[in-house]
Amino acid sequence: MRNNRLYIDFHILQTVPPSCVNRDDTGSPKTARYGGTTRARVSSQAWKHAMRKMFRDSLLSQEELGQRTKKIVEMVAAQISALDPEKEAENLAQKSLENAGLKISSVEKGTDALFFMSYAQAKALAQLAVAGCEDKKEYKLALKKAPSVDMVLFGRMVASDPSLNYDAAAQVAHSISTHAVQNEYDYFTAVDDCAPEDNAGAGHLGTVEYNSSTLYRYATLNVRELEEHLGKEETVKVIRAFAEAFIRSMPTGKQNTFANRTLPDAVYITLRQDQPVNLCGAFEQAVPASNQGFVEASKKRLTSYAQQVYQEYVGKPKQEFAIGSGMEALAEALPMDQLLNKLEAAVCEELDREEA
Repeated sequence: MRNNRLYIDFHILQTVPPSCVNRDDTGSPKTARYGGTTRARVSSQAWKHAMRKMFRDSLLSQEELGQRTKKIVEMVAAQISALDPEKEAENLAQKSLENAGLKISSVEKGTDALFFMSYAQAKALAQLAVAGCEDKKEYKLALKKAPSVDMVLFGRMVASDPSLNYDAAAQVAHSISTHAVQNEYDYFTAVDDCAPEDNAGAGHLGTVEYNSSTLYRYATLNVRELEEHLGKEETVKVIRAFAEAFIRSMPTGKQNTFANRTLPDAVYITLRQDQPVNLCGAFEQAVPASNQGFVEASKKRLTSYAQQVYQEYVGKPKQEFAIGSGMEALAEALPMDQLLNKLEAAVCEELDREEA
């Protein structure tokens, strides 16, 4: 019996100094109660946004990516103008999107809700509009085909028309600290550079709430889901880009204030053929504070818990990779470039075996 399941799990331990990486509606760093104690938390949405920015900046081309925006009329209109500058691009773009079944408030406002669209889909709609197509089924089909890489990874949900939905091939967990945290406050003053010399007061007073933490971060990729939409060659490329972005990205909340751009202390990646396995249970009991910090104790907890889970429930992964010392009981430690190369090769091997 063929096993079509193939998952890649990413486990990261990362220390973040005083910071406010991800704020709630009151401006406080996000937290969560876990194991009876308060933990630092960074939402999955915040980290996925940081990853998508890294995709755009350095890892993937614009043609491979999409835009999640209300202003989709502008996207299609730009493609219409490129095909035929004489056409009334905005009106044609609005009509093409309405033919596809989307509700457009106006040319300026676009859709009522954010809509994820690839540049290939925008171009396909533009081609139909310029050609004078009147078949609404063709417009709807254009919005279903040629999804962008980030659409396949993170999904598209269209409440008004579920037929346009894409299931996400990637899942990213909310990052939580391996230990208990207590938020603190930074009281600051700002000097008015143009104030009179005899003015001893501050030009501005304020407070910023922050915490520091050692985070456990987890994400998983469904390789078969990616391959179904992107094909083998693009899938391998995207997996490498996803891995690098998840390892190196950082949400930008209050970065100018705290300069908290760190890199992981340990990375552990597995290939599984049964199911994804989140190892957050290693930290259900908060790592206690000590003079040795939290990182080394967290590595030991993660290693021990992974071995326990593999022995009692799911068996060892098909392949394992690691960055950083302290995880040798699970996998050989490698520099990041070597790990990414080996991950690519392992995925290629698995996909080639399936083809054979």
